Amino acid sequence: MRPPRTTSRLTTAGIATAAAALLAAALSPTASAAPAPPTRAGALRHAAAVLTSEAARLGITRAQGTAVRDVIVDPDGTQHVRYNRTYRQLPVLGGDFVLHLNRDGGYRSADRAVRGDVAVPSVTPELSAPKAADLAASALRAANPGELLRKVVAKPALVVDALHGAPKLAWRTDVAGKDSLGNPVARVLLTDARTGKQIDAWDTIETAAGDGQSLYSGTVPLETTQSGSTYQLKDATRGGTYTGDAQNKTDGCVLSICWSRAPAVVFTDADNHWGNGTNADRSSAAVDAQYGTDTTWDYYKNVHGRNGIAGDGKGSYNRVHYGSNYNNAFWDDNCFCMTYGDGDGSTFGPLVALDVAGHEMSHGVTSKTAGLTYSGESGGLNEATSDIFGTLVEFYANNASDPGDWMIGEKIVKPGFGKPALRFMDQPSKDGKSADCWNSSVGNLDVHYSSGVANHFAYLLAEGSGPKVIGGVQHNGTTCNGATLSGIGKDKLGKIWYRALTVYMTSSTNYAGARTATLSAAKDLYGAGSAEYAAVAATWSAVSVG
Repeated sequence: MRPPRTTSRLTTAGIATAAAALLAAALSPTASAAPAPPTRAGALRHAAAVLTSEAARLGITRAQGTAVRDVIVDPDGTQHVRYNRTYRQLPVLGGDFVLHLNRDGGYRSADRAVRGDVAVPSVTPELSAPKAADLAASALRAANPGELLRKVVAKPALVVDALHGAPKLAWRTDVAGKDSLGNPVARVLLTDARTGKQIDAWDTIETAAGDGQSLYSGTVPLETTQSGSTYQLKDATRGGTYTGDAQNKTDGCVLSICWSRAPAVVFTDADNHWGNGTNADRSSAAVDAQYGTDTTWDYYKNVHGRNGIAGDGKGSYNRVHYGSNYNNAFWDDNCFCMTYGDGDGSTFGPLVALDVAGHEMSHGVTSKTAGLTYSGESGGLNEATSDIFGTLVEFYANNASDPGDWMIGEKIVKPGFGKPALRFMDQPSKDGKSADCWNSSVGNLDVHYSSGVANHFAYLLAEGSGPKVIGGVQHNGTTCNGATLSGIGKDKLGKIWYRALTVYMTSSTNYAGARTATLSAAKDLYGAGSAEYAAVAATWSAVSVG
């Protein structure tokens, strides 16, 4: 049976009413696109309110102070605000934490370097500052046996140490000097301010060691700045980053201990064609350094949305030709700069290769985000983070003169070094010192060797196990548990590690914590039931973590 036919009559007035209703609906907030995520300023306001409302849950007392270190706002509006902490105006080692907030600014969760109270009975030391300085100077000399160190200067500062068990008042002493060649050496000594006992010590020069015509990357494009009739090797499009000549001089300034600083005389050129691809032209090394800075800047911005090393759009700078036969390159937070030695010619050439630049600048990213302590397992993760991103920068560049591979520093080593690279991420133990697999003593290794566990993880997660040729180099990803793995690719590795570093890791993160942080990152990016999440779990197991 056909249903009764209904007739609808729409008058002119009805048409006008309907049109008005449709227009109103189209203009209503519910019909428009979702509102924009909160701004950085909005995230800071939300976090400040949460610090007050959730103080008891977070262990924040009136004796403590907080200072923002980094802010990340996800596309969905979730906010992550990272803080440093003080106790009675003293910095707290291990006091850092990250607040995770919902889109509306409500509290979601927090990641803390340490849990529990960070209070100490007294902030008055029993060990004097001069005595702490003497102990640190002795420790620096002991760490450099056979060297007659000159101009040793120590600068102690009181801190609360919450990283090494129960919180205690401590002296954090930065100590620096010069070796027989005039090159810098530096360490941090952490000393119990009551007993004088050494708590920890670590190096503070974070090392990689270990159109211009570059030494290693062929002819590369450069953004420069014209000044009168000459050009400066300075890039206004990347925060004013520039490269200067250290004129083979060295710093009398390491960290906050200063008596002089090596120059960084900006390179200039008459025709805007830089270098000749050989060491005979001092600007050739400068081309490599500037190209490395440009490429690393672009990688972080285009892949991870990070605008500069500190995320604030400001550029760092480079110093090349530093020291005499200096076999090193390092990042220094205080000058916000990278420094490159020329090498001794038999073991190393100039240390300005692309993966070295990416490595050093990534130390700066780590310092502005997780702040991984440069000691123990967290120090290994700090070094591995720089190796991982230095390698990903090399792949990102897609430069035929320096194809991407999973070796570190292969361009800078000379026959006298005895190996084709500094480190090997597919099998870290090939360097004779690095760890392939986690064990309880890994944290006792030098951070360049304890990094092997995370480097191995990164390679296996991206490439999987088994032999393959990458960048013209034979690789062979082995596993510690005999598992066969299929990689998820370099891009996903980079996104997972970056989110883990910037959102979940803290200064005290160890290998177990890195597993948790990367799983949380994989869950955020791909889902808890995703193949990527399962691959992260399986790969950590393949290097004996978890």
